[in-house]
Parts: sequence; structure tokens; C-alpha cells
Amino acid sequence: MTEFAELKNDLLLRAARGEEVERPPIWVMRQAGRYLPEYHEAKGDNDFFACCRSPEIASTLTLQPVDRYDGLIDAAIIFSDILVIPQAMGMVVEMLDKKGPHFPNPLKSPPDEQYEQLMDRKVDVAKELEYVYRAITLTRQRLKGRVPLYGFCGAPWTLLCYMVEGGGSKLFVQVKTWIYKHPQESQKLLQKIADLCVEYLALQVKAGAQILQVFDSWAAELSPASFKEFSLPYLRHISNHLPQRLKELHLEAVPMVVFAKGAWYALDDLCASGYQVVGLDWLQDPAEAVRIARGRVVLQGNADPGVLYGDTEAITAVVHHMVSGFGGGKQGWIANLGHGVTPFVDPDKLKFFFEEIHRSTTAGSHL
Repeated sequence: MTEFAELKNDLLLRAARGEEVERPPIWVMRQAGRYLPEYHEAKGDNDFFACCRSPEIASTLTLQPVDRYDGLIDAAIIFSDILVIPQAMGMVVEMLDKKGPHFPNPLKSPPDEQYEQLMDRKVDVAKELEYVYRAITLTRQRLKGRVPLYGFCGAPWTLLCYMVEGGGSKLFVQVKTWIYKHPQESQKLLQKIADLCVEYLALQVKAGAQILQVFDSWAAELSPASFKEFSLPYLRHISNHLPQRLKELHLEAVPMVVFAKGAWYALDDLCASGYQVVGLDWLQDPAEAVRIARGRVVLQGNADPGVLYGDTEAITAVVHHMVSGFGGGKQGWIANLGHGVTPFVDPDKLKFFFEEIHRSTTAGSHL
């Protein structure tokens, strides 16, 4: 295994383990991305997935917010995409400008030949996604211990949505047809994806990831009962099997985060799903989330990303509400947005958001 520099700022990892900390650690989802002018310079004429497949470019993009917000944020997250798993499974995924991800040939229905081929295909995530691991290792080397590095994957339910819808959706007609018309076939595919997620995440740790997040971006499209049938079992499969896989690879366990966007109804279940950290979107009230969690997990989140379009007074108000709701941040909270940074955000507004959390949570501060 590659030797890495000693971690100088372990605040986030200590917080993720539930320890008392001097202040809440901070990072935000999509902190590396198109809102940054330097992102476009480094990306050049490469398309999105070409950037993901280039360890050099992916590492550069990962480090940009760490450099820009030096001393203000406490983690990096590898520049990649949740849809690399469907790509590894043999599906073509394109990133269309102003439209987002697009599958030219999505899964039609279980009787379709493509479904059988997908289920029968042996997927070698070590080989197919080697570029991700190389990007992680390169980034750890370049970080030189400044902050820890997140690895991540998409949750099985969310990946299934993309694979059958062919991209984002408003009605989710195709995936609803799958789960309600072909529940057993849907669950077989969800299980296959979950197994791939376990291996993929384990190999990210081997490459240098120090904490892992599972993104269930379309969880809100499921009813509470359907979430328990088509999402939660596969999230639990990942959290149950990943530590054992890491042990087999002679690797130490790392903290795991689950982020099921829109699944406010499932917070109690998610707190008992085997993850050390539960991410919250902005639809949940911090104080209510703390009440439901009852100290079982660390919470991560959860400011509305849209506040970054507002003025500094609005940002201050949201930060104060968040800090107060999460109990001041000395234990059990990783500060974040409730989803990723959105396009056209002024990077200086995000800097103010970070600074305001520091001001509101350091010694001597009061709300």
C-alpha cells in the first residue's frame, strides 16, 4: 500500500466517530465544481466524464476548494460521479450540457435481453474503475495530510432510477413500473448493484479514502413503505458487508455516511442502519433531527444551498439556526449544506458561509 503523509487536521474524522471536538468540522457537497472559475480552466475542453477518468484532472479539481478555502474547510471529496458504477456494468452514460446525465440505451424491462445480459455480466470494479482509485491515491499524496479525503458511491436505488429512466426524471414512470410490476427482478438488480458498491468502496479505502459517503439522491421518490423495501435493505447491505470486506483486505474500517435526500420520514431507520453519520437535506429541522437521532449517530448538514443566492444577512440567519439546532457543534455534527453547491453561486458567498460557521462555533462565540 502507498504511504501517505500524517493527517494534520483530523477534526472531521474525530467528529465522525462521535468524539467531542473543539468546533464542528465543515465541508460541502459539490464543493469542487462548476461554480468555481478555476474549475472551468482546469476542465478545458474535456467533457465531464473525461475529467473523471483522468486522475490528473480529477485530483486537480478535488484540491481546488481546499486551496481556495484554505483553513476554512476540513475535508476534500474526490471529484467523480455516482454513475461510474453503471458505466462499469457496461452501460453507456453521457453528460449532456444543460441537461445532465443521459443513458442512450436505458434498461427497458426485465424480459428485455439487456436485463439478462446485465445480470449475467461479471463486473470487475478493480479494473473498470481503476482511474478512480488512481485519482484518490494521487489526491492523498497531493493533500500531504492537510485534510481527510471522502470517497463515495451512489446508492442502489438511485442508480437503478438512472439506469431505467435514462437520466433525471420528474415523474419516474419507468422505475415505478419496475418496482411495482417487477419487484423481484428489481430487487435482484438492486442486490447486484449493492454488492458492486461494497467492492467499489472497499477499493477506494485501499486507494486512500478515509471516510465514505453513500448518496441516495432519489430517495424522496419512494413512499415510507417502498423505501423500506427498495432502498433501506440495500443501504444496510453496504454498511453490514463493507467492514468485513475491508478486514479481508487487511484495511481498517473507516467512518461511513449515508445521505438519503428527501427521506425525512426514514431518519429513525437511517440512524439504525449501520452508518456512523447520517446526512440531512434542508427539509429537516436540525433540532427535530437531533431529537430523533438521540445520539445514535453523528448528523451532517443541512443548510439550504439556495441561501447562497441570498445576502450575507440571510446566510448568517441560516447558520445561526443550524448551529443552535445542532446544539452548538461540539459533538455529533458535521456542518454542510443540505445538498450540493448549485450553479451560479458566488464563491465568496460560500466563503462567507464557512466563515460564519467558524465565527458562530468557536470559543467565546454566542448566538
